[in-house]
Amino acid sequence: MTLSYDAAAVMQLPRKRHTGVMVGLEHACMSLETSMIERTNAAQTLASISVAPQALPPREAKRPAAEAPITVAWARHHDEVRAAQRLRYQIFAEEMGARLETRVPGHDVDLFDDYCEHLLVRDAVTSDVIGTYRVLTPAQARRVGSFYSDTEFDLWRLRRLREQMVELGRSCVHPDYRQGGVILTLWGALGEFMTRNKLDTMIGCASIPMQYNGVVSGDVAASVWRQLKATHLAPIEHQVVPRLPLPVEQLDDSLPVEAPALIKGYLRCGAKVLGPPAWDPDFNTADLPMMMRIHELPARYRKHFLGTL
Repeated sequence: MTLSYDAAAVMQLPRKRHTGVMVGLEHACMSLETSMIERTNAAQTLASISVAPQALPPREAKRPAAEAPITVAWARHHDEVRAAQRLRYQIFAEEMGARLETRVPGHDVDLFDDYCEHLLVRDAVTSDVIGTYRVLTPAQARRVGSFYSDTEFDLWRLRRLREQMVELGRSCVHPDYRQGGVILTLWGALGEFMTRNKLDTMIGCASIPMQYNGVVSGDVAASVWRQLKATHLAPIEHQVVPRLPLPVEQLDDSLPVEAPALIKGYLRCGAKVLGPPAWDPDFNTADLPMMMRIHELPARYRKHFLGTL
């Protein structure tokens, strides 16, 4: 099927889509680099994660003294997954204005949720879920038929990686806890899960806002893509093709913008951009395919998250 559009059409729908690796973590990632430096010799050690994520008991992760203690655990029951879905709805729909199609009012629910493991960070005092990721493992991706990213990109060139590849998505942090501790705790738990289960590769879609100086357009995404293509593009054998590409050739890619903070956080951890962004015409966002591999983590991040060099 051939899809046609022009650059002007990108500006018609001023709505946001928040799927894949979400831009909802931007504020949390703003202090990532500072937190990493300050906590190089500090106590942010996480207990080992069970090979079976649903068997992981809650455990406390240390935070700065001025902040409440938090715990991290994999969801083991349906009501825990619902708590994550409520937080996602609060962030994506209510805070960011995404128009979510959901069968459960007040919850962000989609086809892939039932096949994913859900990582939860809670406030240890209130027990409220304040941060979450969902993880789709290779085995579960086979059961559901694909990764979510397969719906936006042709991942054929990643076929040899699939047996050790997980997909991260639907990540978000409650606005009251975006000081860096929650995202570091999530990333540390994810890193331990990957190594304990002998998984090496993480993929996901990073959403880029389509607004610049109050104007909705694809120029921001085109400009971010131009910058990252020159500095962080994956080798050809790992590059993927968007099923509905953003028409970057028809857009102004010279804007003096930076990549969203979450994307910059992944890049500091050695992530690569797998190709040009996909365009979702219904929600008018650009989704950038990204991949991060455990063995490519810089030494200080390996030590921080995995305890190894």
